Amino acid sequence: MNDTWVTLQGWAGSDVERKEAGGVPLATFRIGSTPRHQKDGEWVDGTTAWFTVNAWRALARNVADSVHRGDPLVVHGRLRADVWEREGQPASVRWVVEAATVGHDLSRGVSGFQRAVRRDRAAQGEPVAPDGGSGGAGAVPEQRSSPEAAA
Repeated sequence: MNDTWVTLQGWAGSDVERKEAGGVPLATFRIGSTPRHQKDGEWVDGTTAWFTVNAWRALARNVADSVHRGDPLVVHGRLRADVWEREGQPASVRWVVEAATVGHDLSRGVSGFQRAVRRDRAAQGEPVAPDGGSGGAGAVPEQRSSPEAAA
C-alpha cells in the first residue's frame, strides 16, 4: 500500500472531541499549520493549512487528556483526503491525518510526561495513585524541580 506519511508542526485549532467508532475510542481535533518566510528582512505569514487529526485507541485517550486548543503540536501520521461533491458545485476536500504520534512542540515551551496506565488495571486490583486515581492519563503529575532549582 502506498500511504502518504506526513509530519505537521502547528497549533491545535480546536478542543479535542472524544468519540467512539464501533466501540473503539477516537479523539479528533483540528490543527492549523502556517508557513513563514522572510520577505524584505521581515517574517511574513503564509496561508494556514488546516487538517483534521484522528487518534485511535490508547492514543485517543492520551490526546483527549493532554491536548487543548492553542497548544503547539507535532503530529505524525497517514494523510488522506475526504472528498465529497454537491450537485452543481466543485468537489470539496478535507485533509485528514490518521495520527500515529501526537506531541507538544517543545521548541515552543516545556511539557511534562507521565506514563499512562491502562484504565482497567486499577479495576483488576493493581496499585493506584495516592489520590485514589489510577495514576494514568489525566492524573495530576508529580512536581519536579527544575534544573535551575537544583543548582
